[in-house]
Amino acid sequence: MRVAVVAGPDPGHAFPAIALCLRLLAAGDEPVLFTGPRWLDVARATGIGVRRLKGLAPRPQDDELDAGARIHERAAHISTEILPELGAMLPELVVSDVLTVGGGMAAERIGVPWVELSPHPLYLPSKALPPIGSGLAPGEGWRGRARDAVLRGMTGRAIARGDRQRAAARASVGLPEQDPGPAARLIATLPALEVPRPDWPDEAHVIGPLLWEPTTETLPLPPGDDPLVVVAPSTAQTGVSGMASTVLEALDGVGVRVAVSTLDTPPADLPPWATAGLGRQDELLRHAAVVVGGGGHGLLAKSLLAGVPIVTVPGGGDQWELANRAVRQGVSLLVRPFTVEAARSAVRTVLAEPSFTTAARAAAASAAEVDDPVEICHRVLDRARFR
Repeated sequence: MRVAVVAGPDPGHAFPAIALCLRLLAAGDEPVLFTGPRWLDVARATGIGVRRLKGLAPRPQDDELDAGARIHERAAHISTEILPELGAMLPELVVSDVLTVGGGMAAERIGVPWVELSPHPLYLPSKALPPIGSGLAPGEGWRGRARDAVLRGMTGRAIARGDRQRAAARASVGLPEQDPGPAARLIATLPALEVPRPDWPDEAHVIGPLLWEPTTETLPLPPGDDPLVVVAPSTAQTGVSGMASTVLEALDGVGVRVAVSTLDTPPADLPPWATAGLGRQDELLRHAAVVVGGGGHGLLAKSLLAGVPIVTVPGGGDQWELANRAVRQGVSLLVRPFTVEAARSAVRTVLAEPSFTTAARAAAASAAEVDDPVEICHRVLDRARFR
């Protein structure tokens, strides 16, 4: 099966796409990854076919302050930019990241089925949940249900506006205004991070986290046998700044070792009980007692799969939603506002209370309940062939 996998360059989206490509490759399929240039060489080195995802750069007419316009209008533009190469490779299936909507549009334009990849829980609105992003648990009793209904009404106007923007963007490239949606949705998260809903879509499948390490190097651990705290500053643009330096200040004298895992330039002038740099996070987590991170899905999923609790310092985007879900699961403490004193207290609490680690291990066990994304892709293609 020839599969085009389309994802933007943000690590939280590119890395799961690469992981899916490797799963497809191992199954004997022929994946080709369309993504930003930063990851092309490392993906190519794993044996994946790669193409540069064109159309990512902002255009003069783009309204960067309007998220709906930015996503949908640029998606239509991306679908046009990648259409020649996509058509030339003759894919039988397209997998498009949930934020890189242009991949799905391009698939429709060349007449092949497509699947949506969500590298996090399902974020579609539900008739029984508060708006995604609020971080709220589903309301209980009539007051709680009324609260959720009011909040859904407030966000419903923004959702309807986004639907109109998508319809206009689709029409601009010759597609019907009504979006038929993907043939399947791959929800790449742990079941423990999902929220039950009565209107779960039939086409949505929880497949477990898709994790990939951008390096084969390991980060040396600080000397000693004190508990290891892994600090992983957010890779998202909306993440909290200054996380590493604040946590290092907070943990001075606490009796721990610290490993700062970063894709970017590591902090300088580290104390002797700390190390920093690029290294395999899965290897670090084998030794960790607690993680401090922004609450992005990739790090959260890695930590829980390793059975390691996490102190979350959420920034923007979906980090607030995920951080609150982790708190409700009992695997995390949330720090806001982010101060030296709050960070120190949270790490000390998680280290001292074994229930956090017990809950993290229970979350890891939920990975046994997931579906196989490669099998789902094959089923979608089989249905398309026999229509």
